[in-house]
Amino acid sequence: MSIQLAILGILSWKSSTGYDLKKIFEDSSFMYWSGNNNQIYKALISMENEGFVTNDVVHQDNSPSKKIYTITEEGLKELRKWLVSSPEAPEIKKTFLVQLAWSDMLSNQELSEVLSKYENEIKLQLIMQKEKYKRALHSPNRSTRESLIWEMISKNVISTYNNELNWVRETRQKLFENEILETKDRMNYEIRVIESKKYIELISTTEPLSTENNALDLVALCWEHETYALMIHYAALSEDFFKLKTKLAGNIIQKFINYGIKAAAIIPQETIQKGIFKQMAMETNKGNHFRLYESKEEAEKWLLK
Repeated sequence: MSIQLAILGILSWKSSTGYDLKKIFEDSSFMYWSGNNNQIYKALISMENEGFVTNDVVHQDNSPSKKIYTITEEGLKELRKWLVSSPEAPEIKKTFLVQLAWSDMLSNQELSEVLSKYENEIKLQLIMQKEKYKRALHSPNRSTRESLIWEMISKNVISTYNNELNWVRETRQKLFENEILETKDRMNYEIRVIESKKYIELISTTEPLSTENNALDLVALCWEHETYALMIHYAALSEDFFKLKTKLAGNIIQKFINYGIKAAAIIPQETIQKGIFKQMAMETNKGNHFRLYESKEEAEKWLLK
């Protein structure tokens, strides 16, 4: 399949500039072209020569002129011809499988770290795909059937990442059966529902949160339970969280902000008031993404507001 057919599909939905097409490719979960300018404009010129598209130049007073491309009747025929052709079988191209194939030369610790890094990458992609599905960017809704088709495409992409996540966890479990603990074993948490509003309460962990990857685990946990609210107890945080020179607190908070998680931490007063951490706590509590509280009641009230 060529990028030309993907462009014809988009233009059959709406006339677009080259820049519009680039944004759609960038935001798409399944149109896998990079969407660089050269690739797009080269395809548009070729299709214009074949009579599949036309363009209108729109002059703007305070901006450069822009070309708006529209599909022609010939272009629609070409698109439909492809739509009724036999679909191609899915290709399996995963560079990680090639990397994993020769990983027996690594130590157990090295191999475990490689698998953990891959697992975190999959978690990150899964979070991003769910966010795209939620926002439904660049999704035509011209009919009930079309809306359902695009919804099922999104579910296909999400299920692919879910399957990959389950596979890598199973692989790690089988390779290091005595060393790996699942998230539910590593994290002591409860799902709280108050007047139809839900949040996750992280009570404790087998090892205190000490890396950005731990933050991604929590983001994934929130996504799994379909909530954007998280309460973290003091016992789940490492000492490094309270040492500003480690930048751990800032990095974890930024991860929550990036993925739309509203989080509150319950911290003893003597810790909040300690040294320069007090200044960070005061600044943090001015925002709407992450706050520090001394009691569960205060934290819950803010989370559910």
